[in-house]
Amino acid sequence: MYVVRTLEAAIRRADRQFPVLLLTGARQVGKTTLLRHLSEAERSYVTLDDPLVLHLARTDPALFMQRFPPPVLIDEIQYAPELLPYIKMAVDRRGEAGLFWLTGSQQFHLMKGVSESLAGRVAVLHLLGLSRRELLGQGADVAPFLPTPEELARRAAHSVRLTLQELYRLIWRGALPAIALNEEMERDLFYSSYVQTYLQRDVRDLAWVGDELAFLRFLRAAAARTAQLLNLAELARDADIAPNTAKHWLSILEAAGAVYLLEPYHTNLTQRLVKTPKLYLLDTGLAAYLTEWASPQTLEAGAMAGPILETWVLGELLKSYWHAGRRPPFYYYRDKDRQEVDLLVVQDGVIYPLEIKRSASPGREDVRAFAALARLGLPIGPGGVICLAEQPLPLTATAQSIPVWLL
Repeated sequence: MYVVRTLEAAIRRADRQFPVLLLTGARQVGKTTLLRHLSEAERSYVTLDDPLVLHLARTDPALFMQRFPPPVLIDEIQYAPELLPYIKMAVDRRGEAGLFWLTGSQQFHLMKGVSESLAGRVAVLHLLGLSRRELLGQGADVAPFLPTPEELARRAAHSVRLTLQELYRLIWRGALPAIALNEEMERDLFYSSYVQTYLQRDVRDLAWVGDELAFLRFLRAAAARTAQLLNLAELARDADIAPNTAKHWLSILEAAGAVYLLEPYHTNLTQRLVKTPKLYLLDTGLAAYLTEWASPQTLEAGAMAGPILETWVLGELLKSYWHAGRRPPFYYYRDKDRQEVDLLVVQDGVIYPLEIKRSASPGREDVRAFAALARLGLPIGPGGVICLAEQPLPLTATAQSIPVWLL
């Protein structure tokens, strides 16, 4: 069963403009399925997961390029960076758009090689798991989220309401296509296999993990702190590893598409801001599995109900930008007076503030911190509270409640 992905339009645009397209993202988010679906008949497909093909790519990249000439889709390019200079030569020789489509599950080493070899020749796009709109069959009609009255009205016209139980089931199962599209798939078995494969392949290759149990403890500690300020000392303590190791492992998780670090917004006009990023796991199903919530009901009633809702909301908003081929202009605000705003969308010099609350009846007090943003010296646009309310309602002249079903 193929689900239309929002990123399709950006891929087609990039294919008309660039000779090389690189699609990155965590394992099993659907990169290969998406590109194979969009491939024209003459584009061949080759995967470097095949040991024989990988051996050829590494030992004789020139022969590999002869055997698999463009247009070609090369899957898991990170396993053979030796190919990148040869791709560059082929691109410079042909001078056409749409020659090479590449996928990569790891950005850490891959992006270094790409930036050195293919600068100016490659369009880099990023894929996450399925968004709720994609699951509803509306993937072709998703715009980057802004809390303007016009955008919210447009979304309301095409939205399907969510009950609390349906929402937390979505969150608990996660957004990876293999489990999101197959209700028969047993969640614990899926994520157990996912974590084992992830440990054995991507992370071991990148992080030189000697103690897999310590890394699993680190994963669980990170999942337990989703939607919180990053504290490397606590992560290192809980995993019983050195702080430098925790820092390195976190960079691996970020590079492999497992976590997202939301940076604080700052300008040169103010020095009163906290500089620590906030940590988010990008798949809420993985976060719920690692923190051992046995059902959607226990997750919804438990201590992580608020943070994991915030994680899911941020993930949906990230998808609306990344899947449109755009960089998410996202930050959070927190100053030394403890004034905090969960999310700032900064676009065209305007700040759009958002709070994320596990509440069905937010009030004016939930947007009180928006006033502190005036010190940043930028215009403040419409904002609101993304929450469990049944319908949008005004809270102030410029802020309203935004039901999660509008995402």
